[in-house]
Amino acid sequence: MALGVALDLGTSGYRGHLVDLDKNGKILATAITMRHPLPGANIMDHLHFWMENGADVGHRIIIETVDKLISTMGAKPEEIVRVSVCGNPAQMSMFEKIEIRDLAFAGQTLLKKLNVKVPERKAHAIKAEELGMRSVRQTAEVRIPPSIRHEIGADALAMIMKTGLMDKKETCMVTDYGTNAEMGLFYKGELYTGSAAAGPAMEGQSIDYGMLAAPQAISDIIPGENGRWYNVVLNDSLHPVRSALVDPITGAETKIDGVIARGITGTGVVAAMAVGLEAGIIKLPNIMTPDHKIHLTNGIYFNEEDVREAGKATGAIRAGHRTLIEEVGIEDKDVKTMYMAGASGTYVDPIKAQTVGLIPRVLDKTVQAGNTSLMMSYDILVDDDGLDKMQDVANAISSKHIMFATSKVFEDIYVNEIAYWTEGMTMEMYNEMLAHAGLKPLPDIVRPKEIIRLVSSDIPVIGARGLKTLDDIGVYLMASFEGCTGCKKCQKECPERALQILSLGNKKFQAKVNTELCLGTACKKCQAICPEDVYDFASMKIVKKGEDA
Repeated sequence: MALGVALDLGTSGYRGHLVDLDKNGKILATAITMRHPLPGANIMDHLHFWMENGADVGHRIIIETVDKLISTMGAKPEEIVRVSVCGNPAQMSMFEKIEIRDLAFAGQTLLKKLNVKVPERKAHAIKAEELGMRSVRQTAEVRIPPSIRHEIGADALAMIMKTGLMDKKETCMVTDYGTNAEMGLFYKGELYTGSAAAGPAMEGQSIDYGMLAAPQAISDIIPGENGRWYNVVLNDSLHPVRSALVDPITGAETKIDGVIARGITGTGVVAAMAVGLEAGIIKLPNIMTPDHKIHLTNGIYFNEEDVREAGKATGAIRAGHRTLIEEVGIEDKDVKTMYMAGASGTYVDPIKAQTVGLIPRVLDKTVQAGNTSLMMSYDILVDDDGLDKMQDVANAISSKHIMFATSKVFEDIYVNEIAYWTEGMTMEMYNEMLAHAGLKPLPDIVRPKEIIRLVSSDIPVIGARGLKTLDDIGVYLMASFEGCTGCKKCQKECPERALQILSLGNKKFQAKVNTELCLGTACKKCQAICPEDVYDFASMKIVKKGEDA
């Protein structure tokens, strides 16, 4: 039996298919991780960790996770003869262990000063043994798709190809909704692209009860009778089902024959925001209930800090869309269709998404396309010409990338978004501030006339062996610091409970950090709180569960 594995390496987690290459590419099983294995909650955290702790440490964490993910699907290493991967340029570069500083720093002057040689990132294949993979045959071919440019990766190319964006005659937009939201605006034969660091709330992270799109995640909220809300939860096949009817103010609920929820994913966050705003339960930035919480099924709630986190994420995406429109010089009404990709783009209700600013305010049509990155990874796994086809499209695309990090337009819009979502700025004042900056105001909302859903779930086919969820990656960072007294202040201050201080005897102590829980560069409270000033996050080394430090 010849098997293959298709991988989607996302900023918030990994997904993979086990595929029978002898039986017309039949999908046998699917596996997902619940978080990204590197410390941090966004792409910049991952890049910073990579540069600070070293490529060897970062790469080993990634490969250990990929190996464990593949192993959960039940195949023997010698059976797996081919692997394909897809993801953004940073995730792909870290997987392959090539230069990433050109992605971490903006500006050619600094890159020249650092003597950074930008890799080509064209379509190619390498052997699994070159990456240190152990879950597949050592001679297995690993297929690496191309980037359009170094800033526009294989995931964006997948989104463009799987939606047929370049074949459209109309002006349209596409976005892969996630922690690092890739987006494009197609206008008169040219593609304008950008990438908004929306933050982890779009994937359900940095939310009190947040989780990735996985079984038992609340994925939508639908208003019901008497002010109660239907809570929609993903089942074991990742299909949304109505689970309970809940009073959002008191938490009183009526169970429905559905799945018991254990958290809320990004689309559920969007739904809670949209329905809460329309019902008057949310009046930015506050929740107007006695305990300042929106109550959901099974004791899960949505609080005011969650509102702020969600607002920052949706605000970044709206600022990105608006920046592309401004840079191209068109009107809002000129954009006819919005193509929505990724887990959030699949499960989100487009009307609710429009309410909170995730899609343009004036549209004719929305099209929900699913996980295009995993779909494209599957295509290049089963099609021997798949890499060449992707490279041909990448070569043919005439594109202009807008660097939001250095865009004054993006800055002006995003400052308003932060004030609107977190400080209660009125829409009237928002538009006044845009006019003051010489930018177009937000138009009144015009609901799309047509809503098309191309897939029923984020991953339409999971295979007869089912969906495997990798909850515990089992990779840790460990170190002993000279002068550590074992006071455990760092452990107590860790907001994600990712850190433990272990006694080794003879007044020696060891710090142990669970990489998938750690917030990394964005936090480092462990290092800041150390009373002896000996905690050094950058010196920590990787170990697997069962290994000695």
